[in-house]
Amino acid sequence: MKASIRLDLNESCNACKLGCADLFCNLPPQWLRPLHAIKHTSMYPEGAVLFMEEQTPQGILVLCKGRVKLSMTSAGGRTVILRIVRAGEILGLQAVVSGEPFQVTAETLEPCRINFINREEFLRFLRGHAEASIRVAKQLGSDYHIACELIRSMVLSRSVPRKLAKFLLEWSNHEQEVKTGTRTKLTLTHEEIGHIIGSTRETVTRALADLKSRQLAALTGSTLVIRNKAGLEQVANA
Repeated sequence: MKASIRLDLNESCNACKLGCADLFCNLPPQWLRPLHAIKHTSMYPEGAVLFMEEQTPQGILVLCKGRVKLSMTSAGGRTVILRIVRAGEILGLQAVVSGEPFQVTAETLEPCRINFINREEFLRFLRGHAEASIRVAKQLGSDYHIACELIRSMVLSRSVPRKLAKFLLEWSNHEQEVKTGTRTKLTLTHEEIGHIIGSTRETVTRALADLKSRQLAALTGSTLVIRNKAGLEQVANA
């Protein structure tokens, strides 16, 4: 298991522009102050395991910077990457609220800055702030919707090019578009991409080669270039 090395920081959320899925950052200032008092900010390197399947939840994690992959592993050792979590999202919310063990493993894909809030302190905060509790309920509903979309994409759709195109568009969604296309870092292997879209490494490699030959997208090393976003969207929506 990879180490979950971290460096504790002392940072304020006052200047944060992420919105954290509107869960915390837009709360009234008088509610934010006690929330800031119970959070702890840390930096994690690439490859750090934040929590694992079947582990008892210690608290929620607010991803302030970086990307985290959520995965599940079967008894036979088969791994499925459920999705990639971006900055501004919350990790571990369902497990913390329900008190049940984590159902997924969370691992950083790049250096990440994370706010941690202890479970008991977080639940105590929710009991005293009705609006925050309502927002948590809405967030859990949104997480359920994402899970349903994931099942629809992985199980009901058999088109690898379509699923791959959709994944590449989502990965590069927040990157700036220039004349030559959208350029970003994609720190996943072909096998890991296959784990995300429910395919094999060989099939992903062939699909990427096809997208490159059609001048839609190219993945060279860890550099992803979307050359024709409109064309890639047509493949994703076919």
